[in-house]
Amino acid sequence: MNKIFPSADEALKGVVKDGQMLAVGGFGLCGIPEALIQALHDSGVKDLTCVSNNAGVDGFGLGKLLETRQIKKMIASYVGENKEFERQYLAGELELEFTPQGTLAEKLRAGGAGIPAFFTKTGVGTLVAEGKELREFDGETYVMERSLVVDVALVKAEVADHAGNLRFNLTARNFNPAAAMAGKLCIVEVERVVATGELAPDDIHLPGIYVHRIVHNPNPEKRIEKRTLRESK
Repeated sequence: MNKIFPSADEALKGVVKDGQMLAVGGFGLCGIPEALIQALHDSGVKDLTCVSNNAGVDGFGLGKLLETRQIKKMIASYVGENKEFERQYLAGELELEFTPQGTLAEKLRAGGAGIPAFFTKTGVGTLVAEGKELREFDGETYVMERSLVVDVALVKAEVADHAGNLRFNLTARNFNPAAAMAGKLCIVEVERVVATGELAPDDIHLPGIYVHRIVHNPNPEKRIEKRTLRESK
């Protein structure tokens, strides 16, 4: 099977549709699938539920999709510096399911591992636990969290081989592996594509069985860095 697609637009074609749930890797502006998000923006799909740690910043990352009202709901752990995210939520224009960061990561990982739910102490006694099952283990109260399985996962890696085995760069190895695991279909944007077998087994952070489509987008992080430096002046 050829997993390499010529562009982000082609990789999304026929896959992403209105009303779907998407998991998007990254943390702030670190390790975000920049080209795939732009292709999603250009496609015009709407009523999306996006699962991501946060929603980028205004006008960048998932912030682009908030500006065009393509996202109807965010499942996230952090609003951050995104003023449009905050504005839409406070105005009742955007649904938001706040989820503690570690719980969000485990929801994705567990979903990918075929685990439908798990118990955690995080959130017990807070709004996070409202309406959820509570159970006692060894004298401690835990809340049950349902795992997440999404229609499509959009992730960013540094290197992929033709079989889809991935290596992530430093802190970009954050939500990306868990998001990839949770997707019924996973599309990865990579800076470099190498021949199958070129990656040493110990250098593979995620096996290719989770990856269905690959898009080559060299050095997108450099553009993010330049943009950030320009705005800080």
